[in-house]
Amino acid sequence: MYYQCFINNEFIDASNGARMSVVDPANGKQWATVPACTSDDVARALLSSQTAQKSWAQLPPIERAQHIHAIAEGLEKERALLEELLIKEQGKPRAEAEAEVTDTIRYLTYSAEAARRLRGDILPSDNPREQLFIYKVPYGVTLGLMAYNYPLALIGRKVGPALVTGNTMIIKPHEATPVTASVFCRIVKEAGVPAGVINMLTGTGAEVGAPLTQSPTVRLITLTGSIRAGQMVAEASARNITALSLELGGSAPFIVLKDADIDAAVDAAVIARFANAGQVCICNETVLVEESIADEFTQKLLKRAAKVQLGDPATNGGMGPITTSGALERVEKIVADSVAGGAKIALGGKRPSDPQFQSGNWYEPTVLVDATPETAAVQSEIFGPVLPIVRVKDYEHALSIANNRPDGLSAYLWTQNPSVYMDAIQRLETGTIFLNSGIVGYIQGYHNGHKLSGVGGEDGMHGVEGYLQKRTVYQKF
Repeated sequence: MYYQCFINNEFIDASNGARMSVVDPANGKQWATVPACTSDDVARALLSSQTAQKSWAQLPPIERAQHIHAIAEGLEKERALLEELLIKEQGKPRAEAEAEVTDTIRYLTYSAEAARRLRGDILPSDNPREQLFIYKVPYGVTLGLMAYNYPLALIGRKVGPALVTGNTMIIKPHEATPVTASVFCRIVKEAGVPAGVINMLTGTGAEVGAPLTQSPTVRLITLTGSIRAGQMVAEASARNITALSLELGGSAPFIVLKDADIDAAVDAAVIARFANAGQVCICNETVLVEESIADEFTQKLLKRAAKVQLGDPATNGGMGPITTSGALERVEKIVADSVAGGAKIALGGKRPSDPQFQSGNWYEPTVLVDATPETAAVQSEIFGPVLPIVRVKDYEHALSIANNRPDGLSAYLWTQNPSVYMDAIQRLETGTIFLNSGIVGYIQGYHNGHKLSGVGGEDGMHGVEGYLQKRTVYQKF
């Protein structure tokens, strides 16, 4: 199957005819191709987006919202196809693919409903016969850079707020998962969205990503990706002082104190680690468990984690594969380095031996014990199905380990002590805290990181307003 790019409401090939392969992570086989776009294609997309933005911004927000609703309706009609594509290109189990389509529709619908909630400010002046207004206006052309773990939901998460606030957007999907983006653009065209409001390019970072991030035409870049990717984008866009919204990686600590509901914490820890094969930015990356309950917690977690089985994503038989071969190799290296540093494999720890998993990017659900804060799997964001367990003395010890990290995207805390969790709200240096809660994310919330985990954020009205800049007016009368 061949899936094209999308410029000015037309599906196009790369200007030089080059193509890229798309591989099924469950079996390692090529199943689709997409254009390997060039700098010439980038120039066309930039011109199209810039031209369309002027008239798009002049539409009342409620009219822009009608187009977004139409996209959401089109996604619902194509639900079955989109679910199959997510299974095929990302390796997501069927139930999780169904949830991703649902979430994408919700992101778009929420943004459309925000059309009547966009607002500025009127402030008192210091002088007579004068008004002070603060308007909120679009940036112009925006660039959406997508990660491979949620190839469709991230589009909805970014496109919805960008469009309702009067921006246009160029979508750049990850090289491993570009197909759903092409189908999304077909739905955009069928929904009657004006030409140039959404453009989409596939290709490498060097040929497509670099000229897009370096372009002065792009006034806001929104990226979901690794810390290193965010640093590269920030460096590339610095000359143009381009606005940034960077949702970057992090290694979320899962803190379990002695007064926690151990059974509930165990269940939440396993789900938050092995969902989407551990490829979720706010996943539980490291358990920090208080010494007095560490043995009980670890035994129960190993028993619960052993129930997580690998399975064909198409039949929803269990945990799916890691999306890319490079990510699989990185997970293997982290585990090897962790063992070399003194950690022990208590569960999994290798590629499966079952014949049905010999092809593709499969890795067993893995638990490491006797880990320390210096263990490689604790130091690095694993982004795979590996969970290290570190014993801590008490809450303060766990807090120091969590806050000594250079990143701060999310953290989990299990305790029944109100004084402790209220203290954590003030002192945990992270964008999201899950208190006695498993992994969750609501469209009306806000998703952002602290420190190296990024700037800006997504979701809710705070996320929508991130696509607006302020304009102050002093008016004499």
